[in-house]
Amino acid sequence: MEKEFLELVELQALIKDELESAFPGRIRVKAEISALQARSNGHCYLELSQSEGGRVVAKARAVCWRNIWAQVSACFAQVTGSALKEGMTVLAEVSASYSELYGFTLVINDIDPEFTLGERELKRQMTLKRLESEGLLDMQKGLALPSLPYRIAVISAPDAAGYRDFCRHIESNEYGFVYATELYPAAVQGDQAPQSVADALAAVEASGIAYDCVMLMRGGGSKLDLACFDEYVMAAAIARCPFPVITGIGHDQDHHIADMAACLYVKTPTALADWLIDLYAAEDEAIAYYSTRLRLAFQNKVNAMAAKVDMMESRILAADPRNILKRGYTLTLDASGKVARSARVFNSGDEIRLLFPDGEVEARVK
Repeated sequence: MEKEFLELVELQALIKDELESAFPGRIRVKAEISALQARSNGHCYLELSQSEGGRVVAKARAVCWRNIWAQVSACFAQVTGSALKEGMTVLAEVSASYSELYGFTLVINDIDPEFTLGERELKRQMTLKRLESEGLLDMQKGLALPSLPYRIAVISAPDAAGYRDFCRHIESNEYGFVYATELYPAAVQGDQAPQSVADALAAVEASGIAYDCVMLMRGGGSKLDLACFDEYVMAAAIARCPFPVITGIGHDQDHHIADMAACLYVKTPTALADWLIDLYAAEDEAIAYYSTRLRLAFQNKVNAMAAKVDMMESRILAADPRNILKRGYTLTLDASGKVARSARVFNSGDEIRLLFPDGEVEARVK
């Protein structure tokens, strides 16, 4: 009697045959890594997914065997500067596999690191266009940086090496300058970083403190580690901040969207500290320069006035009647003590006084 049903194993075998016959070779698949677990035995188990409109529309289990995983992960890290991790969009070369016990699995044979970098760049360009269309990219450029920023809000991870470098540089500056800095902690790496930085910027604004500027810093990293600084959420929050934002993310070559949205950017947290110290050092030098000029100008003025006084004194002394008398002249005074300037003012019998350098003589006119 012919069976009217299939055994489960028979059904599974049919599915396996049909699936592996339909996809006999390798297939290139674009997907997001939604879960990744590298086991101690060297194999790596992943979950690949696809989302549309914020909703997962497809999901598949995947595995990368030990010998392939060692090569794939090393190559990806070398090219991108970052390890494969959850949240990344990848282009994987896979084989379709079906097990009667474990079901459908994609066996990963290779992952293209250049594709992941390209996806990031495409997303970056789209973010730039959006910021430009919304008028956000140049908002910070309209804010005026104080000539000597003193009260500064710092956004960074408390344990970040770049933040520690910044603090050490500021606190040990050779001039002894002191600044009022306050840390607003935020994640500066990973998928949470954009919203975390945006929340920190909101906290700065809500503090009610009139900061001179905000400094966003991180101590470098790979291209994918720094990809969070190309996200719209972070850039838009920077653009809308009411205080000038200065970035020091820690990269030497790349120019991130966060840098473009900021009022000013420098390469590293240490460069941020140098920029701040140099501002004060330049002002200190200017004050010393103008103090010297003022002191010299004041001294020159005093010297000029002293010379003028000396000259006037010489003229006064030269015109002093006592000095004239010393040269052999006498001064004639009438009875009232007035100086007689002409002989015609006297009559016979008038009493007069004759002044000499060493005394006076009374006489009478004949």
